[in-house]
Amino acid sequence: MGISINRWEPWNGVRAVSSGQIDSVQVIYNIFDQNPEDELFPACREKNVAVIARVPFDEGTLTGTLTKDSKWPEGDWRNTYFVPENLIPAVEKANEIKKLLDGWNREHETRITLPELALRFILNNPDVSTIIPGMRKLHHVEANVAASDAGPLPAELHQKLRAFRWVRKPAPWSQ
Repeated sequence: MGISINRWEPWNGVRAVSSGQIDSVQVIYNIFDQNPEDELFPACREKNVAVIARVPFDEGTLTGTLTKDSKWPEGDWRNTYFVPENLIPAVEKANEIKKLLDGWNREHETRITLPELALRFILNNPDVSTIIPGMRKLHHVEANVAASDAGPLPAELHQKLRAFRWVRKPAPWSQ
């Protein structure tokens, strides 16, 4: 049996995991949302519970395709999630990561993309069993498989991404 943990509240699953009744936990985990590492992942490790990392691209901001002016069709759930108080800082933080990545790519003569970076950041964590990224097009599937095949990030780059941890609190638009 598995559970899915509330947005930005990974500690809510610790008690369930500790019960020994849970086989897997699905939780938001990405460059911004590193909170599961604090309490949830150690509990999962202790009880041998699988971790399914969801929302690896932070609903799209870690793909690098969103801007502060991004709009969606009427009725699209992103219109209520990406309100200005979320969209603007998320895009700003993603842009900071892009700058870091651009510098890394130049210095190390690599071509790591932002979505690849997001997936490989998660792959650095041995507590994660699998990642479930959204894939709307064939080239997304191919890119995600290639990121998985590339494996974890270099330790130095992974460490630099730790600084982008963003502790967010649930809000009406985040539910």
